[in-house]
Amino acid sequence: MLGLGLAACAPVVPAQHDGQHDGEQTDQGVGHAGSLPHLRAEVIRVLPHDRSSFTQGLEISGGTLYEGTGLKGGSLVRATDLATGEVRREVRLPADLFGEGITVTGDRIWQLTWQEEVALERDRETLAELRRVEYSGEGWGLCADGSRLVMSDGSDRLTFRDPVTFAPTGSVAVRAAGAPVADLNELECVDGHVWANVWHTEEIVRIDPANGQVTAVVDASSLLSPGERAGTDVLNGIAAVPGTDEFLLTGKYWPSIFRVRFVPA
Repeated sequence: MLGLGLAACAPVVPAQHDGQHDGEQTDQGVGHAGSLPHLRAEVIRVLPHDRSSFTQGLEISGGTLYEGTGLKGGSLVRATDLATGEVRREVRLPADLFGEGITVTGDRIWQLTWQEEVALERDRETLAELRRVEYSGEGWGLCADGSRLVMSDGSDRLTFRDPVTFAPTGSVAVRAAGAPVADLNELECVDGHVWANVWHTEEIVRIDPANGQVTAVVDASSLLSPGERAGTDVLNGIAAVPGTDEFLLTGKYWPSIFRVRFVPA
C-alpha cells in the first residue's frame, strides 16, 4: 500500500529534543512505575525511508504523507503519495532555520522551528510559506486535535494553541503515576488522545490531554534489528493511519518506516 521515500524531530543535543484492551499488562513507571497499560508495536509492514532524513514530524492527511525534517541547512517539508511512495513536493527551509514538528489543519500546514521561536504557516497543496508567527521557547512536536493545536517543547508540558492565530490557549503538565514525563517530542493527535515520542527512549506514551495523565506506554524497541541501528538516531515520527487503528513509526536517519498496530505487551 505504500512505497515511500521520506524525511526527519529533535536533534541529538541536550534540550533540543484505540483505547485500552483487556489483557494489557501493567508496569511500574513510564514503563516501570504505577499501574499503566503496557503495549508493544506489532509490525504489519516495513516501508523504505530516506536515510538522510532527520525526522521531526510525520502526519498522514488526504492520502498524503507529510514529513518535516531538521538540522540547519538541511531542514525541509515533504509531501509523498501514500499509495505509491512518489514524492509530490518538497520545500527546503532557509539555512538559518532548524525545522521541527509539523501538523496539517484544514488547507494549511504548521511547522515549528527548534530555537528560532518562529512557526511557519504553509499552504498544504504547494507547501509554500505563507507567514511566520513568533512564540516563546523551543519547538519540538506538534499535532492538531480538530479544534486546537497541541505543542511540545521538550519539557513535561503540552501547550494548546489556536489553529489560526497560533496564540497559546492553555497548557497541561504530563504525569505518569504522579511523576513528570519530560522530553516530550514528536506528537500525534488521534481519537481524543495525544501520542508522544519520549526523546532518548524507544517509548511512546499515550496522554489524556484533559488532565495530562499518561494512560499507556508503548515499547517500540524491537523495530530496528541490531544491524539496522548503525548510523541511526532516536525514534521520532508517529502518524496515525486514517480509518484504522494503525500507525506509521520511524526515526532520525532510519532506513525504514514501520506500519504497526499497538497491542498488549
